[in-house]
Amino acid sequence: MNRILIVLTALVSFVVVQFPVSQLQAVDARPNVVLIYTDDQGSLDLNCYGSKDLHTPNLDKLAGQGVRFTQMYSPSAICSASRAGLMTGRFPARAGVPGNVSSTKGVAGMPSTEITIAEMLKSVGYSTGHVGKWHLGYTPETMPNGQGFDSSFGHMGGCIDNYSHFFYWVGPNRHDLWRDGKEIHMDGQFFLDLMVAEGNRFIEANRDDPFCLYWAINAPHYPMQGTAKWRELYEKLPSPRRQYAEFVSTVDEKVGELIATLDRLGIRDNTLVVFQSDHGHSTEERAFWGGGNAGPYRGAKACLFEGGIRIPSIASMPGRIPQGEVRDQLATGCDWFPTIAELCGADLPDRHYDGRSLWPVLESADAKSQHDHFFWLLGKGRNAQWAVRKGDWKLLGNATDKSDRRESVQVDDLFLANLKDDIGEQTNVAREHAGIVDELQEVMRGHVANIAGE
Repeated sequence: MNRILIVLTALVSFVVVQFPVSQLQAVDARPNVVLIYTDDQGSLDLNCYGSKDLHTPNLDKLAGQGVRFTQMYSPSAICSASRAGLMTGRFPARAGVPGNVSSTKGVAGMPSTEITIAEMLKSVGYSTGHVGKWHLGYTPETMPNGQGFDSSFGHMGGCIDNYSHFFYWVGPNRHDLWRDGKEIHMDGQFFLDLMVAEGNRFIEANRDDPFCLYWAINAPHYPMQGTAKWRELYEKLPSPRRQYAEFVSTVDEKVGELIATLDRLGIRDNTLVVFQSDHGHSTEERAFWGGGNAGPYRGAKACLFEGGIRIPSIASMPGRIPQGEVRDQLATGCDWFPTIAELCGADLPDRHYDGRSLWPVLESADAKSQHDHFFWLLGKGRNAQWAVRKGDWKLLGNATDKSDRRESVQVDDLFLANLKDDIGEQTNVAREHAGIVDELQEVMRGHVANIAGE
């Protein structure tokens, strides 16, 4: 009997030494999800995407630990609409958010009948948390706690000052910081530091059970308030790139602090981390007329040229997803909803989805894109911008070029580009390819009719 006890003790000791308790618990655990959504981050604004003047070691490391997309498209070129597409897996217009939602208290946003990622995952036992920007509604029913999130900390409007937590851009000036539907005051505390603290608190509290954290950082969106460390590093960089770079590196630092918590708790390998921008960089006056880097792409935030919707995107889960690989397949922010459903064992609610699961693409560079085409609709009415991408062809309607808001650029009502030959969308070839124009217009009309019929 003593010999048996000695042998069993030795075996247990071997297992504990070779496999820490946290790893043993993670073997059969359902995966966690952390969605990191940056704001107004340009197409190439990471070193791993080609920028040479930025310091982004944490996000570059994340790309090295996962898959980096080169043709990831945001659901829209404007904040609220993009977030609606991410949260629901549906075209933003189908989700009832074709443009920006009001930043005014008491104004509803995305209909409460829409089913969010949080609601889907709660149905299979996940804890759900929101930290940061919401911008999808300002009533109890359309704020995060009314849309499936167990906990919520952040601002409901489009942006806030990072120290006073006031929304200044449209009067009257109003305070906008909330915890679980109740206004709170933390004047003088740097909002990005608060986001890290809240995110880490949520992760630690739910470390033993499956969780989903939506960490929507309101940066490098204006007001660009990079910390002193980065202001010093970039002091010789010309404006407006200087102010923008300061805030991008601040974002990188804070993302690194959040991911470090996953590492410290031993749950990193069992956590899907998705990093993505909501759309292209801003060229608004409040953003010093620019600062972001769209590289060869035309356009910026608020337009459907490539620079407005082609975004940096990384997916990392070392225990499941290949590491240090690149994917060139067309993908969209709407795809994360069904991708996460498949990963977490949740059935898709019974409704129309425009997103497609990216697991085949994540697992193999040889997989085909999950989309034959994709459609964007930005705004309402006859002058709404729209675009259809199918293969190398892209047709834009009512197109607006926001590359430089100080200089108005006249764009034809119908603009056709072949992205293989003209990645910068500089030449309209609609007249030379009338058949392609007709085909893509028919696709657009079909989607508009389908959305209207829901």
